[in-house]
Amino acid sequence: MSTPDDLERRFTLLTAAARYDALRTREALASPPDEDDADAAPDPDAAPLTRSEALEVLALSEVIARKAAYGRQLSVRSARRAGASWSQIGAALGTSKQAAWEAHNRWIDEQAKPEGPGHWGWDEHDVAAARTLAGELDENRA
Repeated sequence: MSTPDDLERRFTLLTAAARYDALRTREALASPPDEDDADAAPDPDAAPLTRSEALEVLALSEVIARKAAYGRQLSVRSARRAGASWSQIGAALGTSKQAAWEAHNRWIDEQAKPEGPGHWGWDEHDVAAARTLAGELDENRA
């Protein structure tokens, strides 16, 4: 069985979304067996998902969510570098400035944790630079 951690190493956001879309499309096109067509040859493009594929769809949805969330926070950093305020970032995300700032700071905390093989985490200088860029919530920016 594929887990999100296994798939996360194998897929980019784009390839995970493409595989997810292909499986979901096939699932949507699969029709329940019809008694009148019992002798007809099955269409492989409209076959129901196997248990393994159905579980893969679930794992892929988690991979997509993780990768999109990481990309979101990288975009928040880019917006801060470009001079955006937390009010502007919150509005762009459809949330409050406080919620945007808190989510970004939680993300920075996560980057500081070493998570195992292949994940280096951020060192204290990376974390300090990220916190400086994030600034304080009440900071006035254009």
